[in-house]
Amino acid sequence: MKIVIAPDSFKESLSALEVAEVIAEAFAAHLPDAQFVKVPVADGGEGTVQSMVDATAGEIIHKTVTGPMGQPVAAHYGILGADSSFGANTAVIEMAAASGLHHVVAAERNPLLSTSYGTGELIADALDRGIRHIILGLGGSATNDGGAGMIQALGYQLLDKHGQALPAGGAALAELHHINVVRQHPALAECTFDVACDVDNPLCGERGASAIFGPQKGATADMVKQLDAALAHFAQVAEQQGFRDAQHTAGAGAAGGMGFGVMTFLEGTLRPGVDIVMQAVGLADKVAGADLVITGEGRIDGQTVFGKTPMGVLRVAKQQQVPVIGIAGCLGEGADKMLEQGMCAIFDIIPSASDLAQALANARPNLHRAASNIAAVWRLGLQHH
Repeated sequence: MKIVIAPDSFKESLSALEVAEVIAEAFAAHLPDAQFVKVPVADGGEGTVQSMVDATAGEIIHKTVTGPMGQPVAAHYGILGADSSFGANTAVIEMAAASGLHHVVAAERNPLLSTSYGTGELIADALDRGIRHIILGLGGSATNDGGAGMIQALGYQLLDKHGQALPAGGAALAELHHINVVRQHPALAECTFDVACDVDNPLCGERGASAIFGPQKGATADMVKQLDAALAHFAQVAEQQGFRDAQHTAGAGAAGGMGFGVMTFLEGTLRPGVDIVMQAVGLADKVAGADLVITGEGRIDGQTVFGKTPMGVLRVAKQQQVPVIGIAGCLGEGADKMLEQGMCAIFDIIPSASDLAQALANARPNLHRAASNIAAVWRLGLQHH
């Protein structure tokens, strides 16, 4: 019997690999002869780097880079191992690691000035190590600069009408006159970018980066107008210089316009994060011939069907007609939508009323108990089959 265990992390308590290990241990006690294939996965959001490194036997690279407000921050990215279907010269970078909102205390957030330069530094470091395929996860950013800081770190010069380099931040883009590519990182021409993006916002306008995501980064109504106009000008100058016109493309507004930046200047392809991760870890090949797939995440609710990890795993397993069971830290409103999509059953792990801190602290024993009970019922079904 082959059982594939492909969960996301239970945020703030267990990594995806830890979740898989606990479930495998609980099942093995009831099904000692079964083969367990542990595949930690993610949906492109927080925790994606760790999950993909764990799933492919890769490594984490630590680097101090420029934070969103210009301060040094400790960041990291992953280089995938030989178990990756993309091969071993692939890096996975979460934008939030270098340019995330968590790096800036609330009182100091200012999207007029924040920069994505640190994300560019991580990309440059990967290129310097010979990496030629980069998976970039968007989301959680403190920036609204259209990826300007990122490309500056990669050698692009953004110049005003006097030929002076623009300062950091989205507001400065209003003064952009010319984009100089002479000094761009030479390896960019050989590198492909897959961009994990789960929003479809354009760069500008009422659904654009500034209007929709600016306020959570500290933007006032006046700042939103200023930033929106600056990004529109950025796109106009780029188009005039022959770069791809991506400002209206779905996802251009993601992560403060970083979607626009990677499509326009790095020829990146935007795809749902869960699809990129499933491909990278080779989930379809690992599910082949399985008798059961188990997936899960910290919370399964009505949003899970919209591209979260359990939905991605379910899609892969359904194509091969393998039954899927979901295990979650808790079940929220609309969780039954996963049953409507074809999941066989969903379970939460909380055995009794408890507060959040208690639930997080007891995640491991609670998960083990729940998985053990599920395994016992599964074995019972096999005995009476």
